[in-house]
Amino acid sequence: MERLQKVIAHSGLTSRRKAEDMITAGRVTVNGETVTELGTKVTSSDVVMVDGKPIKKEENVYYVLYKPRNVISTTDDELDRETVLNYIQTEKRIYPVGRLDFDTSGVLLLTNDGDLTNLLIHPSHDLEKEYEVTVKGFLRKEESRTLCRGIELDGTKTKKAKIKDVTYNTNKEISHCTIIITEGRNHQVKRMFESVGHPVLSLKRVRFGPITLKHLRVGEYRRITPHEIKQLRHQAKH
Repeated sequence: MERLQKVIAHSGLTSRRKAEDMITAGRVTVNGETVTELGTKVTSSDVVMVDGKPIKKEENVYYVLYKPRNVISTTDDELDRETVLNYIQTEKRIYPVGRLDFDTSGVLLLTNDGDLTNLLIHPSHDLEKEYEVTVKGFLRKEESRTLCRGIELDGTKTKKAKIKDVTYNTNKEISHCTIIITEGRNHQVKRMFESVGHPVLSLKRVRFGPITLKHLRVGEYRRITPHEIKQLRHQAKH
């Protein structure tokens, strides 16, 4: 079930804010009954009408963007900074699946499919996210083992992680590695490395489930294939 104003907005008829105004003005009916409460939820089988006309269900679309650094992972920004939507040409009302930090680059999925979004970001689903990381100092084996076993963040232990391909730049006194996690906590990768004394200098997500940056350059995007969507659903559920 989804909120009524969200369903109206996703139909492409108007924005969510204007949809709320339509509801409170008594212009919206659900299964023939006028609805004026904003908390109302509807299912895909409900008949929603605005001004006596049924809304059309918008076709679901799925994209992967190679997000550049210093771009906001939201649909708009109150500071008028560049957002990820500036990079995708579509008339659909899409939004990011989760977020990447402002200074983090890499794989970002965008869609208008609320069901898939909820499936992919639900904390109980161990969907792998792979990152290439550069950190300050030399990351030692015991520190990697500590991170892989899980550390406490916000009162709860992180799920097991994997760290591989650790290399050192002795001149700059930095380390490069790849980390694979199955969660999406706020600033998780940065906080994990900071907890063992290695602040993150750069971070790039190179994989989200089966979706990678293959054939994409920074700022480019492509449609996600039906087979990849099927893989995403399968991996999230299993």
